Amino acid sequence: MKKTLYLMRHGQTVFNKRRKIQGWCDSPLTELGIKQAETAAKYFIEHHIVFDQAYCSTSERASDTLEIVTDMPYTRLKGIKEWNFGTFEGESEDLNPSLPYGDFFANYGGEKEKEFQKRVADTCQKIMEDDNEVVLAVSHGAACRKMMQYWEHTSTITQREKIGNCCILKFEYENNEFKLIEIINHDFSHLSNALPVLT
Repeated sequence: MKKTLYLMRHGQTVFNKRRKIQGWCDSPLTELGIKQAETAAKYFIEHHIVFDQAYCSTSERASDTLEIVTDMPYTRLKGIKEWNFGTFEGESEDLNPSLPYGDFFANYGGEKEKEFQKRVADTCQKIMEDDNEVVLAVSHGAACRKMMQYWEHTSTITQREKIGNCCILKFEYENNEFKLIEIINHDFSHLSNALPVLT
């Protein structure tokens, strides 16, 4: 039976705005991040998408985003947490190495790239093996990217540019395989214009 997974990145956070490396460390949603999550919620309502189950990572930015998108009960899973960046957590994004990161962060107490990718992919598979047909999972930018890359051999679409806040990856799941069938990028340009200017 064909099932559907909506894998979504969380809304903008304080560390996103301040360009801080944010993996296992956490920071709250900004006002813009809250509005981004509200836009994602509106997308699901307008497209009459009803979830059987909802999941998010154990990071508060993911659960806060999910609670804006839906008021249904949900399960928090460590398996879809962001990449562990080790001692680089909370530091400036200017310290990031060039892509691909590979096992760079493993030298500083973080995770190896393939171990991180397998953690996310295995967790998504376990979610879909449960008695669920339509699932929402709120995760993180690198986690979504690695899930996309893990299953790129089954998919005809991809996205080279950064996976933005509240971007939604729509996967079909059938016969133990995922296929990316749609990437939903929202237009948030009107949101930033609506926010008050702090002086």
